Amino acid sequence: MTTAHELHARGLREHLAPALRALGLTGWRRTFSLPDDTHWVLVGLVERPAADRVPFTFGLSLVRRTDWAVAGLPGHRPDPRVRHGVEIWRARIGEVLPVGEDVWWEVLPGRRWQLPLDDAVAAVRHYGLPELRRRAESDRAPTGETYLSPAELADVNAALLTAAVARVQRAELADKALELTGAWTRGDAVARIVLAGVADGFLSAGDERFGTVRCLDTLGRALWTFPDGD
Repeated sequence: MTTAHELHARGLREHLAPALRALGLTGWRRTFSLPDDTHWVLVGLVERPAADRVPFTFGLSLVRRTDWAVAGLPGHRPDPRVRHGVEIWRARIGEVLPVGEDVWWEVLPGRRWQLPLDDAVAAVRHYGLPELRRRAESDRAPTGETYLSPAELADVNAALLTAAVARVQRAELADKALELTGAWTRGDAVARIVLAGVADGFLSAGDERFGTVRCLDTLGRALWTFPDGD
Protein backbone atom coordinates (compact mmCIF):
# COMPACT_ATOMS: atom_id res chain seq x y z
CA MET A 1 0.00 0.00 0.00
CA THR A 2 1.24 3.48 -0.85
CA THR A 3 2.28 5.33 2.31
CA ALA A 4 1.45 8.91 3.25
CA HIS A 5 5.11 9.86 2.77
CA GLU A 6 5.13 8.42 -0.75
CA LEU A 7 1.89 10.18 -1.63
CA HIS A 8 3.24 13.43 -0.19
CA ALA A 9 6.37 13.25 -2.36
CA ARG A 10 4.30 12.37 -5.41
CA GLY A 11 1.82 15.13 -4.68
CA LEU A 12 4.56 17.76 -4.46
CA ARG A 13 6.20 16.59 -7.65
CA GLU A 14 3.14 15.99 -9.82
CA HIS A 15 0.55 18.39 -8.43
CA LEU A 16 1.67 21.10 -6.02
CA ALA A 17 4.80 22.39 -7.76
CA PRO A 18 3.19 22.47 -11.24
CA ALA A 19 0.11 24.21 -9.83
CA LEU A 20 2.24 26.90 -8.15
CA ARG A 21 4.15 27.47 -11.38
CA ALA A 22 0.82 27.82 -13.18
CA LEU A 23 0.06 30.74 -10.81
CA GLY A 24 3.16 32.55 -12.11
CA LEU A 25 5.59 31.42 -9.45
CA THR A 26 9.04 30.22 -10.43
CA GLY A 27 11.19 27.85 -8.42
CA TRP A 28 11.87 24.28 -7.59
CA ARG A 29 11.49 21.78 -4.77
CA ARG A 30 10.10 23.82 -1.85
CA THR A 31 10.83 27.50 -2.52
CA PHE A 32 9.12 29.69 -5.11
CA SER A 33 9.04 33.38 -6.04
CA LEU A 34 6.97 35.76 -8.12
CA PRO A 35 8.83 37.79 -10.76
CA ASP A 36 9.26 41.33 -9.39
CA ASP A 37 11.85 43.99 -10.20
CA THR A 38 12.18 45.48 -6.71
CA HIS A 39 11.25 42.72 -4.25
CA TRP A 40 11.73 39.05 -3.57
CA VAL A 41 8.11 37.87 -3.35
CA LEU A 42 8.40 34.41 -1.86
CA VAL A 43 6.37 31.31 -1.03
CA GLY A 44 7.99 28.38 0.75
CA LEU A 45 6.68 24.93 1.59
CA VAL A 46 7.08 24.21 5.31
CA GLU A 47 6.83 20.55 6.36
CA ARG A 48 6.51 18.84 9.71
CA PRO A 49 7.25 15.15 9.00
CA ALA A 50 5.94 12.50 11.39
CA ALA A 51 6.20 8.73 11.31
CA ASP A 52 3.01 8.20 9.32
CA ARG A 53 2.25 11.60 7.79
CA VAL A 54 3.76 14.89 6.56
CA PRO A 55 1.71 17.93 7.57
CA PHE A 56 2.60 20.99 5.48
CA THR A 57 1.84 24.67 5.20
CA PHE A 58 3.33 27.73 3.45
CA GLY A 59 5.63 30.49 4.60
CA LEU A 60 5.19 33.87 2.91
CA SER A 61 8.02 36.38 2.79
CA LEU A 62 8.70 39.79 1.24
CA VAL A 63 12.24 41.17 0.99
CA ARG A 64 13.55 44.21 -0.87
CA ARG A 65 16.14 43.11 -3.42
CA THR A 66 18.41 45.97 -2.37
CA ASP A 67 18.23 44.90 1.29
CA TRP A 68 19.12 41.33 0.35
CA ALA A 69 22.07 42.46 -1.75
CA VAL A 70 23.41 44.72 0.99
CA ALA A 71 22.98 42.04 3.67
CA GLY A 72 25.42 39.77 1.86
CA LEU A 73 23.75 36.62 3.18
CA PRO A 74 24.39 33.24 1.54
CA GLY A 75 22.23 32.22 -1.39
CA HIS A 76 20.96 33.75 -4.59
CA ARG A 77 17.66 34.65 -2.96
CA PRO A 78 16.08 34.51 0.52
CA ASP A 79 14.53 31.28 1.73
CA PRO A 80 10.94 32.07 2.78
CA ARG A 81 11.07 29.26 5.34
CA VAL A 82 13.90 30.95 7.25
CA ARG A 83 13.97 34.22 9.20
CA HIS A 84 16.84 36.28 7.76
CA GLY A 85 16.21 39.55 9.61
CA VAL A 86 15.85 41.67 6.46
CA GLU A 87 12.22 40.83 5.65
CA ILE A 88 9.68 43.59 5.19
CA TRP A 89 7.04 41.04 6.12
CA ARG A 90 6.82 37.32 6.73
CA ALA A 91 3.97 35.12 7.92
CA ARG A 92 2.49 31.67 7.71
CA ILE A 93 -0.33 31.52 5.20
CA GLY A 94 -2.90 30.80 7.91
CA GLU A 95 -2.46 34.37 9.17
CA VAL A 96 -3.92 35.79 5.95
CA LEU A 97 -6.71 33.20 5.64
CA PRO A 98 -10.15 33.99 7.11
CA VAL A 99 -9.39 31.74 10.12
CA GLY A 100 -6.46 34.00 11.03
CA GLU A 101 -4.40 31.21 12.60
CA ASP A 102 -1.91 28.51 11.61
CA VAL A 103 -3.30 26.04 9.05
CA TRP A 104 -1.71 22.74 8.05
CA TRP A 105 -2.66 20.27 5.33
CA GLU A 106 -1.94 16.53 5.10
CA VAL A 107 -1.86 14.11 2.17
CA LEU A 108 -3.20 10.77 3.41
CA PRO A 109 -3.87 7.47 1.62
CA GLY A 110 -7.31 7.17 0.07
CA ARG A 111 -9.31 8.02 -3.03
CA ARG A 112 -9.43 11.74 -2.18
CA TRP A 113 -5.74 12.17 -1.36
CA GLN A 114 -5.32 15.09 -3.79
CA LEU A 115 -7.96 17.31 -2.14
CA PRO A 116 -5.60 18.80 0.47
CA LEU A 117 -3.19 19.75 -2.32
CA ASP A 118 -5.96 21.49 -4.25
CA ASP A 119 -7.09 23.30 -1.11
CA ALA A 120 -3.53 24.43 -0.35
CA VAL A 121 -3.03 25.80 -3.87
CA ALA A 122 -6.37 27.65 -3.62
CA ALA A 123 -5.15 29.28 -0.38
CA VAL A 124 -2.02 30.51 -2.15
CA ARG A 125 -4.01 31.71 -5.16
CA HIS A 126 -6.80 33.56 -3.35
CA TYR A 127 -5.03 34.77 -0.20
CA GLY A 128 -1.26 34.31 -0.16
CA LEU A 129 -0.32 35.86 -3.50
CA PRO A 130 -2.79 38.79 -3.30
CA GLU A 131 -1.43 39.70 0.13
CA LEU A 132 2.17 39.50 -1.06
CA ARG A 133 1.40 41.63 -4.12
CA ARG A 134 -0.48 44.17 -2.01
CA ARG A 135 2.39 44.50 0.43
CA ALA A 136 5.00 44.81 -2.31
CA GLU A 137 2.98 47.57 -3.97
CA SER A 138 2.40 49.30 -0.64
CA ASP A 139 6.13 49.25 0.07
CA ARG A 140 6.81 50.83 -3.31
CA ALA A 141 4.23 53.54 -2.65
CA PRO A 142 3.67 54.01 1.11
CA THR A 143 0.34 55.57 2.07
CA GLY A 144 1.86 57.83 4.71
CA GLU A 145 4.58 60.47 4.48
CA THR A 146 7.95 58.84 5.06
CA TYR A 147 9.53 60.17 8.26
CA LEU A 148 12.85 58.34 8.13
CA SER A 149 14.34 56.22 5.37
CA PRO A 150 15.61 52.68 6.09
CA ALA A 151 19.16 54.07 6.13
CA GLU A 152 18.18 56.79 8.62
CA LEU A 153 16.61 54.14 10.88
CA ALA A 154 19.91 52.27 11.10
CA ASP A 155 20.87 53.61 14.54
CA VAL A 156 17.42 52.91 15.98
CA ASN A 157 17.42 49.40 14.57
CA ALA A 158 20.92 48.73 15.89
CA ALA A 159 19.64 49.54 19.38
CA LEU A 160 16.62 47.29 18.89
CA LEU A 161 18.87 44.47 17.71
CA THR A 162 20.93 44.79 20.89
CA ALA A 163 17.73 44.35 22.90
CA ALA A 164 16.67 41.38 20.71
CA VAL A 165 13.64 43.32 19.44
CA ALA A 166 12.56 43.22 15.77
CA ARG A 167 13.61 46.22 13.72
CA VAL A 168 11.47 49.15 12.59
CA GLN A 169 10.53 48.45 8.98
CA ARG A 170 8.83 51.76 8.23
CA ALA A 171 8.46 55.13 9.96
CA GLU A 172 5.62 57.18 8.45
CA LEU A 173 3.52 60.19 9.39
CA ALA A 174 -0.26 59.79 9.35
CA ASP A 175 -3.02 61.72 11.15
CA LYS A 176 -0.66 63.67 13.44
CA ALA A 177 1.01 60.45 14.54
CA LEU A 178 4.33 58.80 13.80
CA GLU A 179 3.61 55.20 12.82
CA LEU A 180 6.31 52.61 13.35
CA THR A 181 5.78 49.24 11.66
CA GLY A 182 7.61 46.06 12.64
CA ALA A 183 7.29 42.34 13.29
CA TRP A 184 6.12 42.76 16.88
CA THR A 185 3.25 41.16 18.78
CA ARG A 186 1.03 42.59 21.50
CA GLY A 187 2.12 39.94 23.96
CA ASP A 188 5.82 40.86 23.66
CA ALA A 189 6.40 42.83 26.86
CA VAL A 190 10.09 43.44 26.09
CA ALA A 191 9.28 44.95 22.69
CA ARG A 192 6.70 47.25 24.28
CA ILE A 193 9.17 48.54 26.87
CA VAL A 194 11.96 49.07 24.36
CA LEU A 195 9.65 50.74 21.82
CA ALA A 196 8.33 53.04 24.54
CA GLY A 197 11.88 54.29 24.91
CA VAL A 198 12.20 54.68 21.14
CA ALA A 199 8.94 56.63 21.09
CA ASP A 200 10.17 58.94 23.87
CA GLY A 201 13.24 59.66 21.77
CA PHE A 202 11.15 60.60 18.74
CA LEU A 203 8.74 62.71 20.81
CA SER A 204 11.57 64.56 22.55
CA ALA A 205 12.61 65.99 19.17
CA GLY A 206 9.56 68.28 19.37
CA ASP A 207 8.48 67.72 15.78
CA GLU A 208 5.15 69.54 15.44
CA ARG A 209 3.94 67.11 12.77
CA PHE A 210 3.11 64.44 15.35
CA GLY A 211 2.15 64.23 19.00
CA THR A 212 1.93 60.46 19.44
CA VAL A 213 3.82 57.41 18.27
CA ARG A 214 1.84 54.36 17.15
CA CYS A 215 3.40 50.92 16.81
CA LEU A 216 1.82 48.58 14.25
CA ASP A 217 2.49 44.96 13.41
CA THR A 218 3.25 43.84 9.86
CA LEU A 219 -0.45 43.27 9.18
CA GLY A 220 -1.12 46.95 9.96
CA ARG A 221 -2.79 46.24 13.31
CA ALA A 222 -2.28 48.77 16.10
CA LEU A 223 -0.30 47.42 19.06
CA TRP A 224 0.63 50.36 21.30
CA THR A 225 0.35 54.14 21.29
CA PHE A 226 2.78 56.38 23.18
CA PRO A 227 2.38 58.32 25.38
CA ASP A 228 -0.58 57.10 27.41
CA GLY A 229 -1.35 54.24 25.03
CA ASP A 230 -2.57 50.81 25.99
